[in-house]
Amino acid sequence: MSMPNFTNREILNWQAFLQMKSQLSKDSRLQNFYDRGTYHDETKLSDIEFVALDFETTGLDASKNSIISIGLVHFNLQRIFCRKAKSWYIDPQDNLKEDSIVIHGITHSDLNKAPDLLHVLEQLLDELAGKVVVVHYRLIERDFLDSNLRALFKEGIIFPMVDTMQIEADLQHKKRQGITNWFKPKPTQSIRLAKSRSRYNLPTYPPHDALTDAIATAELLQAQIKYHFSPETAIKKLWL
Repeated sequence: MSMPNFTNREILNWQAFLQMKSQLSKDSRLQNFYDRGTYHDETKLSDIEFVALDFETTGLDASKNSIISIGLVHFNLQRIFCRKAKSWYIDPQDNLKEDSIVIHGITHSDLNKAPDLLHVLEQLLDELAGKVVVVHYRLIERDFLDSNLRALFKEGIIFPMVDTMQIEADLQHKKRQGITNWFKPKPTQSIRLAKSRSRYNLPTYPPHDALTDAIATAELLQAQIKYHFSPETAIKKLWL
């Protein structure tokens, strides 16, 4: 039985979708991940356990490049649980390129004896299972994990995510729809992580470290919810 091709906005019931994925998956690690399920889409944000996730990669093309570093941290609306944070260097499936080293600062010596993705996959999935994953620009974390797993054992992965970059994009779009903007259009603001954080007076962190960026993403979502949503907001309003 083949898996239908859904876009994420067509998935109206993530609980049922993950249950179906568990039945169709051939890999025991993915089956266990999907079996943990997710929240009902009407669950209040105040009742959600989140985990912020960030990847550094060897490039920007998920079909050709691979994950080189993973960082994650658990949090809720009140706290970020730094003691539960995890990070890994990953031996990439393609070659480490000089231009990517300039960006993330990860060198060949950092990757000496680093495990490949399969060796950390079970632990990674255990950290994510049953939580709501939060990222800043889901086309990196979602597409790279899916593509890298397909390259390793011919089966990808999908699960709901909250994308703080998409939230910023939606907020800016909403502001530009206002009647006052017809007469004096507001300039488009950057929705990159650091620039988005600055609008909420969050501190500046060094960029391109997976764990630091995961913590920065967690803080950004907390601020976005405080200023634009409510602890009573249903998770279906934010996840994709």
